[in-house]
Amino acid sequence: MTDSTKPDLADLRIDRTAPDRGGRRLLVVAAAALVVIAVLAALLVGGGAPVTVEVAVARPADAAGSSTILNASGYVEPRRKSTVAAKITGRVSEVLVDEGMAVVEGQVLARLDDSDARRRYEAISAERDVARAAIDELEVNLGDAERTLRRIRELHADGVASIQDLDTATAAVDALRARLRVARSSLDAAEAQLAVAAQDLENYTIRAPFAGIAVSKDAQPGEMVSPVSAGGGFTRTGISTIVDMTSLEIEVDVNESHIAKVYPGQPAEAVLDAYPEWRIPATVRTVIPTADRQKATVKVRLGFDELDPRILPDMGVKVAFREPAADASGPLAKSVVPQAAVADEDGRPVVFVVNDGAVERRAVTAGRSRGSDVEIMAGVSPGERLAVTGLEQLSDGMRVNVKQ
Repeated sequence: MTDSTKPDLADLRIDRTAPDRGGRRLLVVAAAALVVIAVLAALLVGGGAPVTVEVAVARPADAAGSSTILNASGYVEPRRKSTVAAKITGRVSEVLVDEGMAVVEGQVLARLDDSDARRRYEAISAERDVARAAIDELEVNLGDAERTLRRIRELHADGVASIQDLDTATAAVDALRARLRVARSSLDAAEAQLAVAAQDLENYTIRAPFAGIAVSKDAQPGEMVSPVSAGGGFTRTGISTIVDMTSLEIEVDVNESHIAKVYPGQPAEAVLDAYPEWRIPATVRTVIPTADRQKATVKVRLGFDELDPRILPDMGVKVAFREPAADASGPLAKSVVPQAAVADEDGRPVVFVVNDGAVERRAVTAGRSRGSDVEIMAGVSPGERLAVTGLEQLSDGMRVNVKQ
């Protein structure tokens, strides 16, 4: 008979078929923790809501021309610009021009009240007509006197008419010829006076001196205008300002210590303040041969290689004077990007390339500065889009919205 109280080693065996509820619960908690960590990591990498950024397109280095040797700023100025005024003082009766209107040479811009001048013209025209009629009368009388003189001569040759009759007839012809010369001179004087009156009348019509665009309308009907300032400031001195848009150029002030770097025909690149991403090729037209002693600068004028309707007078512009490509030395840049697109991380330049709504952090090799741009020797290809704002908020792989 077996003793049931005796220890049995079989009782110490682990029953692996029994459920282990505590271990399974531990595995579920660990899995949930991993899911939370993954979500947090995704949020940290993605930055939550996408960041809105502005982008710029990397340009080929050869499109930017050559290296920059000098920067300057100035304004767009037209070579032909005129504030059209009347030659006389008068009251405006009609204005036929408005801002933004294109005009051609000789086009009527305004008319002044010409009632007085028109009356003078009509009076002189009447005097001219009287002088012309007097000539007609004298020519008829002279013809009759000449016929009478011929008859008297014939009668005098026949001994019928006396010498006194001949002298009287001859004097009558000479007197009429003299009066006819005076009448013709009076007619010439009347014609000259009429031409002056016509010019005076024309002065009441203001015309465009050349083709261009009206950029201002300076007078209204009923106002007084004058070629000089008068009336305590209540008299206008101009009707409209006309600008020849085909003569637009750039005028910049260059420090006299750097003027030796500038010469006519030098290539340059202009950037309008209104269009900071638009690079406009330009060429130095002339260097004004005088300096401003107060500012120690010299004026330089540049012409646009190609005009565009977006270029307007008095726009602010920045100019980068170029060194010809043949004179440039060193390795060639692969692309040119705005300096705002390059961030500094631990002393190394990086950019964030925008592609399909996400950014890619990319280390680059930066070269020389070109005004507001910088050369990229390696790391960015022309045509790639780079973020230029909010770089401090970006990280590799982050989703972004591109500002339109």
